[in-house]
Amino acid sequence: MRVYKIAAMGGDGIGPEVVEAGVQVLKVCAERDGGFTLDFQDFDWGSDYYRKNRVMMPADGTNQLRKFDAILFGAVGAPDIPDHITLWGLRLSICQSLDQYANVRPTRILPGITSPLRHVSGPELDWVIVRENSEGEYSGVGGRVHRGLPIEVAQDVSVMSRPGVQRIIRYAFKLAQSRPRKLLTVVTKSNAQRHAMVMWDEIAAEVAAEFPEVTWDKMLVDAMTMRMVMKPQTLDTIVATNLHADILSDLAAALAGSLGIAPTANINPERDAPSMFEPIHGSAFDITGKGIANPVATFWTTSMMLEHLATSAGYPRRRVCLTPVPHRATADQWEANIEKYGAPTWCEWSPRDAGRCRLCSGRDQSSRRYLLRYEPVPRSVGVGSIDRPTLSA
Repeated sequence: MRVYKIAAMGGDGIGPEVVEAGVQVLKVCAERDGGFTLDFQDFDWGSDYYRKNRVMMPADGTNQLRKFDAILFGAVGAPDIPDHITLWGLRLSICQSLDQYANVRPTRILPGITSPLRHVSGPELDWVIVRENSEGEYSGVGGRVHRGLPIEVAQDVSVMSRPGVQRIIRYAFKLAQSRPRKLLTVVTKSNAQRHAMVMWDEIAAEVAAEFPEVTWDKMLVDAMTMRMVMKPQTLDTIVATNLHADILSDLAAALAGSLGIAPTANINPERDAPSMFEPIHGSAFDITGKGIANPVATFWTTSMMLEHLATSAGYPRRRVCLTPVPHRATADQWEANIEKYGAPTWCEWSPRDAGRCRLCSGRDQSSRRYLLRYEPVPRSVGVGSIDRPTLSA
C-alpha cells in the first residue's frame, strides 16, 4: 500500500482550523479508498513562530519539506507583523525554493452560491487561471537605498526569463488542451511594457505552434478585467504573469461568489519537489476561534491534492465532491440525494453558526449543508479537479 507523506501547515488565523478540517476529509478518503494511506506531520511555522524566533520558519525549512509528497497550507499573515515579512518569510519562500512555478486557480460557481453577475447562474463561468509563480513582478529583485532621506530610492524589478516564460505558457497550453473547450487566453500588457511583455507575447506564439488543436487569443490585462465581467462565457483557461494573475484570480473568485471558497495549487510540474495546496482566503483574524471559518476552499484544494498524488503514482484519479442538501432534510431527501450522488464520505459539514455561513448567499443561506463524497473521476472529465473541479450540483 502506498504511503503519502503530507506536511500540514496551518499557519495563521483561521488557517489551522481549515487545515484541521481538510486533514479529517483526507483521512476518511484514504480509509474509504483502501489503496493508500496518508502520513501527516504538523508544522508550527507562521507568525507565532516568528514572534519567538524572529523568522517565519527555520533556515532549513524548505529542505525539511522536500521529503514530503505534498504540503497542505492554511493561511499566513498577522495584524502585528508587516505583510512582506510574513509572505516572503513563509509562503513565497516555499514556492520559489521548491520551484512550484505553476499556480493553478480553478473558478466555478458552486451549488448554493449566487454570482454578483447578472444572467450568470453557473455554466457561463468555468475557468482555470494559470499564474506564473516563480519570477516576474514577485521575483524579489530590488532594494532600497538612502532610507529616511529626501533622496531615498526603492526598486522592485520584474524579471522574466525565456525558460520561465516558456514553461508556464507550455503548462497552460497543455492544460487548455485537456479541457473540453480547448481554449486559452494569454494575458499581457505589451503595449506599455515593451521589453519583457513583448517577449512574453512572442514566446506564447512560438509555443502555440506546438498545440494546433488549442484555440488561443491575447488580451491586455486591463481589457481582460472587463471581459471577465461582461463576457465570462468567452473564457476558459487563462495564463498570466505573477502579478496580473494574482489580481485577476481574486476578481474571478469574487465573480464566482466569494473569495472565501476559492482553492489554489502551487504545482511543481516536474515533481522533483512537493507541490503545495491551499485555500486562497486570508488568515481572517476577525473570525479566528469562533468556529465559523468555512473550510470548503480547503476541501476543494484537498481534491486537487488527491488528484495530483494519484496521477504522480499512475493510480486511477479520485476526487472529493460536494453535494448540497437542505439544512433540515427529511429522510426522503437524504435518501434521494444518496441515491442520486452516492453515500457521503464524511457525514456532512455546516458552520457552527449557520446564520453566518459565507458559502451561500441569499435569504436561505442558513438552510444549506453539503455532503462530501469521494469517488473515481469519470473518464469524460478532462484532467479532473485541477482544471475542471468536480463539485456536484
